[in-house]
Amino acid sequence: MPVYVVLLGPPGAGKGTQAGILAQTTGLAHISSGDLFREHIKNQTELGKQVDAILERGDLVPDDVTIAMIRQRLQQADCASGAVLDGFPRTPAQALALDSMLSEFGGQVSLVPYIYVPEAELITRLAGRWVCRAQGHVYHEVFNPPAVSGVCDVDGSELHQRDDDKRETVERRIGVYLEQTAPLIEHYRGEGRLVEVSGAQAIEAVTAELMAAFREATQ
Repeated sequence: MPVYVVLLGPPGAGKGTQAGILAQTTGLAHISSGDLFREHIKNQTELGKQVDAILERGDLVPDDVTIAMIRQRLQQADCASGAVLDGFPRTPAQALALDSMLSEFGGQVSLVPYIYVPEAELITRLAGRWVCRAQGHVYHEVFNPPAVSGVCDVDGSELHQRDDDKRETVERRIGVYLEQTAPLIEHYRGEGRLVEVSGAQAIEAVTAELMAAFREATQ
């Protein structure tokens, strides 16, 4: 029976990193909805053209388009044993649609790890990033500061902060995620499938907890 894992976590929690590690360790396919959107748009598939037009208008991609994309991906050969889903579902309605889809494939969501990190820590992680203008070398105010403030160690060019990394943008992104995802977290908690893992730990410690939860859910 295929195994499906839904990995939840706000921006900056390390969800993408852990999804990749979990998929590689378990042999399951890693499906990132963001990567899937970009791939379809780049290849100009029928779904990609729909998504491109929707995003051009500044609208949200409707559930039926997102679900069609996920369905198509889950039917590929590398998903025969299951998948780690990263970025989907985002709402209880999408979670119910996913359950219905997976039952057709003879499986179900076995585990929903939620990597949680205090909001202040998320802001520190995301809003401290600076990039050099010349070649895009990346620094962080706390975790990887330059030798001279505001100057790239490698090429001496000025460091600047991208709009996405500015504190007000970061706070808004986190706020939107928490607001939108809170009902989904409660949905899976109510079903007894949610496992909370602290993302404030070292990457290896988070991975160890995720693997322990995976083994317990699939034994």
